[in-house]
Amino acid sequence: MKQPFADLGRSLSDATLRVHHSIAQKAGLSGTDHKCLGLLTRHGSMMAGELARRSGLSSGAVTGLVDRLEARELVSRCADPEDRRKILIVPNASNVQKLLGSTSVRLERRIIAHAKKLPARDAQVIAKYLEETIVILNDLSATLQKEISDQGS
Repeated sequence: MKQPFADLGRSLSDATLRVHHSIAQKAGLSGTDHKCLGLLTRHGSMMAGELARRSGLSSGAVTGLVDRLEARELVSRCADPEDRRKILIVPNASNVQKLLGSTSVRLERRIIAHAKKLPARDAQVIAKYLEETIVILNDLSATLQKEISDQGS
């Protein structure tokens, strides 16, 4: 290997940060607004608390984020049909597609084309590595959030 494995992971993380910042900047969004909009478009409507949990943001930060996205007509706030006291954040798929669609498609096409060049066994190994790495990252994030919460108690 040219670089130690951990260095490759850090380099991938850095490149991912840069590309998402560039995509967000081109769309006139902050990186955080872009990534949270991505959570909403991939996972569908959710309450602010769920978006906070999935993103790691505070509830106050999510409120400001939703205000900004709503002002751009990328999301709307709607009463939960099952409990009208709760408010859902609903992505506006059409407007998100207009804003981010072409850039997202360019990135997705390149990643898919790259993956298709791999032998099936290599693709399986990489997929397994990524799946397990996501579990590790989510676990560490949860642990750190609990430690932060415990410090505030």
